[in-house]
Amino acid sequence: MSRNGPLALIFHALFIAFVLAPIVIVCVVAFTPEGYLSLPTNGPSLRWFRAIADYPEFVRAFRDSLWLAAISSTVAVLLAIPAALSIARYRFAGREAVLAFFMSPLMIPHVVLGIAFLRFFNIVGLGGTFLGLILSHIVIVMPFAVRLVLAASTGMDRAVEHAAVSLGASPFTTFRRVTLPLILPGVVSGWVLAFITSFDEVTMTVFIASPSTITLPVRMFLYIQDNIDPLVTSVSAALIFLTAIVMIVLDRVYGLDRLFIGAGR
Repeated sequence: MSRNGPLALIFHALFIAFVLAPIVIVCVVAFTPEGYLSLPTNGPSLRWFRAIADYPEFVRAFRDSLWLAAISSTVAVLLAIPAALSIARYRFAGREAVLAFFMSPLMIPHVVLGIAFLRFFNIVGLGGTFLGLILSHIVIVMPFAVRLVLAASTGMDRAVEHAAVSLGASPFTTFRRVTLPLILPGVVSGWVLAFITSFDEVTMTVFIASPSTITLPVRMFLYIQDNIDPLVTSVSAALIFLTAIVMIVLDRVYGLDRLFIGAGR
């Protein structure tokens, strides 16, 4: 087994530092006691974390973003499973066109999608509604769900399914007890990536959101247009800490390797 040389290790260290530097700086600035963006040179302070409670708009937007991301990613995965299984198993006319159709939202700028959805939802009476947000987010996260479920479905050995059928299992039982566990890593990975994409989406959502359906990224974007205080950095740091805690809990309770790649513990 070859080992990485000193130059490779230095390159990897610099690359990791480059990736983590913005996150670390945001977290450090969030603890500043000053009323402007600065490093906490006078000692750390929780002033701007306490200030989050004074802005219920952020809390409400965070709750709406969670619901939006959870619903849109779940629906996208439920649609992606039959689509991916069909594309992976069967050779039919227009198969590549169907796959390209599911991947097409990746090729369209989100600004264009936002304007198109804004016009369409206003015509059908869904403008400014939470349902409109859900439908638009399903469209943009669908490619990620389809791609990862398709990757898990492509390498699946169908002989296991045939064995279950030969033993008397119904189609639904075969799917629930055999097929779904085999593609579960792709399903979970697709759901997580779709959730993150939906939660973080701002470019398209700006056009569709209304005062009653503003997501957290849009709320933060609107806030920094008129304010330069560190409140947004404290919100960002809180999200980073919350994400880290969730990942640690998942790793301790279930195991990230088992959850994402199906490895046993």
